[in-house]
Amino acid sequence: MAYSDLTLTEVRKRFQLTIDETHDLFAAVPSAALPARLRETLDENLPLAQGSNTEKARSELLIAPMLVELRRMVGHHIGLFSGVDFTVDEARGLSGFCDFIVTRSPELYAVTAPVLLLVEAKKENLAAGLGQCLGEMVAAREFNAREGSAVDTIYGAVTTGTNWKFLSLSGTEAAIDLLEYHVSAPGKVLGILQYMVGVT
Repeated sequence: MAYSDLTLTEVRKRFQLTIDETHDLFAAVPSAALPARLRETLDENLPLAQGSNTEKARSELLIAPMLVELRRMVGHHIGLFSGVDFTVDEARGLSGFCDFIVTRSPELYAVTAPVLLLVEAKKENLAAGLGQCLGEMVAAREFNAREGSAVDTIYGAVTTGTNWKFLSLSGTEAAIDLLEYHVSAPGKVLGILQYMVGVT
């Protein structure tokens, strides 16, 4: 079993998680100031991504520019990885490729602890990606602990590029944000991402 095989029910049972879906987790997080270059990029890329309507196009044209801008906003103090193998414990289903991984280390050639944020791209169905993303978050927690760089909370996002759904994992408590955020308000999405990586 790999991350892509995990459902929300499977992750909850396998890793004995309590899941809360009732709170607006990031209401108090302010929107980030949106650089003009990102607005121009999104305006240019959105029709292309929607026209192609593939996960690859959405990842490259909408999600990657947001995450690259996040890295720029925090002074390049985070690492950003795309499409890398993140096998932590194959026997427990914590194996496979992650669409995007954000680390606290600015290293560029290898994923190093602590892993802070996992972003999973989906073509249309956000709900279908929640189990996969949460499984990756469990793996990140175990990877960080194994490397001696545990953090209190691991964050995740499932996104179509146009819609974003955020998650958090603290111990055995997993929370799925009540709200979805749309790319039409990219400053809010960036503000939440910046909050998640804890770099200002």
